[in-house]
Amino acid sequence: MSEVVALLALALALAASVARVRFAPDWAVAVAGALVLLAVGAIGLTGVGHALTRFGPTVGFLAALLVLGDGCRRAGLFDALASVMASFSHGSARRLLAIVFAVAAATTAVLSLDATVVLLTPIVFATASRLQLGSRAPMYACTHLANTASLLLPVSNLTNLLAFQAARLPFARFAALMALPWLTGLAIEWLVLRLAFRAELDVAAPQDAQADADAERRPLPRFALALLALTLAGFVASSTLGVAPVWVAVIAAAAITIGVRPRPAELVAAAQPAFLAFVLALAVIVAAAGAHGLSSAVDALLPHGDGLLALLAVAGVAAALANLANNLPATLIILPLVSASGPGPVLAMLVGVNIGPNLTYVGSLATLLWRRIVHAHDETVDIAEFTRLGALTVLPALVACTAAVWLATQVT
Repeated sequence: MSEVVALLALALALAASVARVRFAPDWAVAVAGALVLLAVGAIGLTGVGHALTRFGPTVGFLAALLVLGDGCRRAGLFDALASVMASFSHGSARRLLAIVFAVAAATTAVLSLDATVVLLTPIVFATASRLQLGSRAPMYACTHLANTASLLLPVSNLTNLLAFQAARLPFARFAALMALPWLTGLAIEWLVLRLAFRAELDVAAPQDAQADADAERRPLPRFALALLALTLAGFVASSTLGVAPVWVAVIAAAAITIGVRPRPAELVAAAQPAFLAFVLALAVIVAAAGAHGLSSAVDALLPHGDGLLALLAVAGVAAALANLANNLPATLIILPLVSASGPGPVLAMLVGVNIGPNLTYVGSLATLLWRRIVHAHDETVDIAEFTRLGALTVLPALVACTAAVWLATQVT
């Protein structure tokens, strides 16, 4: 009975995150589910405390990164990036896609996938509209790179933060191991999107639209760029100095806050407390489900070892579970099962939970959020087209990126 209640709570929380109805917000459903599990004895106070203690610092790290990303927006970084993209495209849809790729990959890696989805996607729409070019290719680039380009750094994705702690790798070591998989994933995404939208990418912008874009070009804000560079340097140095990376993120968030001076309500909103509550409640629900059989069922599917075939199996199981139950629960379930086998299986799991979600809407929270943003801009997303692009990219990227993880662990 406890397993049934835990799985039902997990299903309802994920359904609420997909439907996003006003009378049942996802955070409230998740918190209610965690409280019900506590009330029926499916998880005790000790289990709740363990889950919150385990993931509390990671959630605090995420909150600081969200504040940092919002501060960069207020400093004018994303508006300046929009003008740079429009100007440097020179009226070419193909060149615009290449610039979107570069900006989305960098934004995802440095400021997390949420910044790409929430802050960059609307700017891409505005840029394509300003140049009177099609927006489908750069639109899909935003969501695909929000997932695929989040392989590089521990700060790129909440799943990475969890794996970073479990693998106990230095920041620079994590980045070095994931650099080749990151580049491999980007190359596959580029090739597929270039081929899938080749007709749209052959169109040139009208000369007057490009002239207007050149006239409106804005300089990049030096303060925000310098702070991001110092923050990355701080993350690298923190592992060497024995300082928790969360403190580097907190200092960076405080610095950008002092620089842009948001109102207290705006600062709280930037940290997205509802989303953080959802993540913590989901951790409690997954802990209850795992304790009552879910972890054992998944463990039976996972191989043990760090050979290439074992890593491919881990990535495949992780991708499948992410598309069935979302990538965050998949990470919470699989991570304890593979962390004892060394960094290779942990990083292979990240390939699965980061790239796999490009196949379905429910694969990641970022994809769900991207879909809402697209609809808010009166754009349409064809589920058949979305699935077709996912089918063309996910399988080759899973195989190639996992092989790259194996190679990186062998070489370094």
